[in-house]
Amino acid sequence: MLYAVLFIFSVSLLFSIAYFLLSSSLERRDHQVIEHKISEYTLMERNNGIKALLHELRIEDTHNELIGFFVRVVHPGHQTVFVTMPREWKGVNPGQVPLGLHKNGQWVRYEKPGDDDRLEITGRRLSNGYFLQVGADSEVREDLLERFLGISAVIGLPVLVLGLAGGLFVSFRALRPLKDLIQTIKNVDMGQMDARVPPSQTGDELDELTALFNGMLAKIQALIQGMRETLDNVAHDLRTPATRLRGTVELALETGIDVQTLREALMDCAEESERISTVLNTLMDLSEVEAGMMQLERKEVDLAEIISQVVELYEYVAEEKAISIEVSHQQKMFAHVDHNRIRQALANILDNAVKYTPEKGQIRVETGQTDREFLIHIQDNGIGIHGSELPRIFDRLFRGDKSRSQRGLGLGLSIVRAFIEAHNGRILVDSHPGRGTRFTVCLPKDA
Repeated sequence: MLYAVLFIFSVSLLFSIAYFLLSSSLERRDHQVIEHKISEYTLMERNNGIKALLHELRIEDTHNELIGFFVRVVHPGHQTVFVTMPREWKGVNPGQVPLGLHKNGQWVRYEKPGDDDRLEITGRRLSNGYFLQVGADSEVREDLLERFLGISAVIGLPVLVLGLAGGLFVSFRALRPLKDLIQTIKNVDMGQMDARVPPSQTGDELDELTALFNGMLAKIQALIQGMRETLDNVAHDLRTPATRLRGTVELALETGIDVQTLREALMDCAEESERISTVLNTLMDLSEVEAGMMQLERKEVDLAEIISQVVELYEYVAEEKAISIEVSHQQKMFAHVDHNRIRQALANILDNAVKYTPEKGQIRVETGQTDREFLIHIQDNGIGIHGSELPRIFDRLFRGDKSRSQRGLGLGLSIVRAFIEAHNGRILVDSHPGRGTRFTVCLPKDA
C-alpha cells in the first residue's frame, strides 16, 4: 500500500506539473497574440492617426468577432467610441467589461455572467489620449485544459491498478527472501542443520544477504559437527584412563591389603589422573588461545637455549630407538616470547619426530632467520604424512591412520599451532609418506 500510494502520488504530481506547464504555455501564447495585435493597432494609430485606426477596426470588425477578439477604443472622457465583441459574447453589455485605464500593459480578466468563459484583456494608452483595449476569449484554452484533465482522469484508473500491482510485486519480491529466511530459521530451530535459504539469483542486496546467511549456517554446521567429533574423541580418550583407574582400584581391593600392591595401584592411578589432567588442561589452553584470552608471559630469551633444552630432554628417548638428533643453530637468537609456551611447542614437535621415526633414524634441528623472522626447522626421516591428511594435522583431536598405533591424544600439533599463532607467528609443514616430515616454526623478531 505504501508503494502504491507513493506511486500514485508521484504520477498525480507529474500530471499536476504537466497541467501547470501546459496552462502557463497556452496562456503565454494567447497573451503574445493579443500583445502583437495591440502593438499593430498602436503603431497604426501613431503613424496614421485615430481616424485611420477606427476605420481599420470597422473593416476588421467581422473578422475579429469571428475569431474571438475583443477590441475597444475609449475616448479621453471615458466614453466608448468603438467596440468589437466576440461572437459568443454578443448578449453581454460591453459596458460591463472593466476598462482598466489606469496602467498600460495591465491584464484585466472578466468572466461571462452565468458561464465559465473568460475574457483576458490588456490596454495601451494612445498618443492623443485615447485608450485602446484588445482581448480574447479563453474558451479554446479552457477546452484544451479540460480535455487534458479528462484524459488524466481516464489514465488515472490504469495508474491506480498499475500502482497496486507494482506494490504487490515489489512487496512479494522484497518479502519472499525474508519469508524464506524465516522458514529456514524455523527449520534450523527444529534441528535441520542442513537447511538453507534458496537463493533468488537477483544479484541485489537481499541475494547477498542470503549468500552470507547460508555461509554462516554452513560454518555453524561445521562447528557443531566439529564439536560433536571433539566430544566423541574426548569421551573416548577420557574413557580409557577412567576405566584403568577403576580397574586398578578394583584389582587392588580384590588382591588384599598389601602395601606394595597398594603403592603400585596408587602410582597407576596417579599416572592415569595425570593423563586426564593433561587432556583437560590442553583443551583449556586451546580454548583460551582461540578466544584470544591466553596471557603470555613475554620476556627476552635466547631461542637457541630453548632448543638445546628441548633436544637434551628427548636425547634419552631417542637413544632407546638408536635415533640421532643433530642440532645446527646460531649461537644467539633473542626473541620476546613466552619461554614455557615456546618450549612446549617445540617439545611437542620433537616428540612427534621421535615417535614416528623408525629405529636408527635421524632428526635434524636447524635454525635461521630473515629480516623479520626467526626460523626453526625440525626434520625427520620417519613415516611422513599422507597428502590427504596434511591439511587436518593441526585440527584438535585429529589423528592420522598411521598415528593411531601410537599412544596419544591428537592434541599435540593443535596446541603447537595455538601457541605459535598466539605469538603472531606461523608454522609450516612439508611431508612425504615414507620420506619424513619437516616442520618450520616462524617467530617474528618485532615483539
